[in-house]
Amino acid sequence: MCEYSSRDGFANDWHMVHLGSRAVGGAGVVLTEAAAVTADGRISPVDLGIYKDEHVDSLARIFKFIEDQGAVPGMQLAHAGRKASSAEPWKGGGPISPADGGWEPIWAPGAVAFRDGWQVPRALTIHGIKDVVHAFGVAAGRVLAAGGQVIEIHAAHGYLLHEFLSPLSNHRADEYGGSFEHRTRIVRDVAEAVRAVWPERFPLFVRISATDWVEGGWTIEDSVALARQLQHHGVDLIDCSSGGNVSNAQIPVAPGYQVPFAEAVRRETGVKTAAVGLITEPRQAESILEQEQADLIVMARQLLRDPYWPLHAAKALGDPVHPPVQYQRAF
Repeated sequence: MCEYSSRDGFANDWHMVHLGSRAVGGAGVVLTEAAAVTADGRISPVDLGIYKDEHVDSLARIFKFIEDQGAVPGMQLAHAGRKASSAEPWKGGGPISPADGGWEPIWAPGAVAFRDGWQVPRALTIHGIKDVVHAFGVAAGRVLAAGGQVIEIHAAHGYLLHEFLSPLSNHRADEYGGSFEHRTRIVRDVAEAVRAVWPERFPLFVRISATDWVEGGWTIEDSVALARQLQHHGVDLIDCSSGGNVSNAQIPVAPGYQVPFAEAVRRETGVKTAAVGLITEPRQAESILEQEQADLIVMARQLLRDPYWPLHAAKALGDPVHPPVQYQRAF
């Protein structure tokens, strides 16, 4: 697995990932969020996609810029499932019709809407599932062609892969539903399809929702078992988020509230993990790494609030600060 520093990097509206201070050299990783592997797998009409070869050249310019700043470029590959064809968050985030820029059909394990008033998806056939798995593999090849060096498979937050994992949204009775082994099959298949084209020297992450926060749903025990499976399918790290699959979940949001999930998966399996969610203070982030609760810290919204958080964190923790040359006088 590649090694990165704990407090270097670059970010805007991208995920920021740091390996802990135990790593040897390297740089921060910048991942695009939720790049759709198929056009109908976008969340909204304006989502980033990597479902065409024509996307590669533009992404290559972005990835090169990231690398030129001393960071490592990567991409999160996703399919929105029954949450597809939705408005942008700043426009309400609800379902939109084809007349308003959305599309039909949308796809899921079964014909069960995310919530009342949302579109009813179509159930994927076995052939359709194979097509989705293939799309993830082809997308990984495009990331490689564009110069990406890290891939994260998005299997969290109620999107398609999470929908298959959770018994709350997967009511199938075939080889992709029912038992834990069957419900997790699609994630294993996707990991294998990505690894088939993704070089061994580059890391592969999987983002999961470690719990649905609802009785009868996906649990942390399920997450531990899935991590054990995925370490045999070329996955280097489990990024531990939570929730998003059902609308009635009661989530006890608080600073670092998801860190125990990363700690549990790491402790029980030996697989590297990432901690995410209301990690906003430099010392808080560093403490998680020092206490070996996780191997990486993943940040997104805090970097929207403060794009220069990495520089402020480095200064607060006594590390050398290297701002852009135009801003050096301010630091």
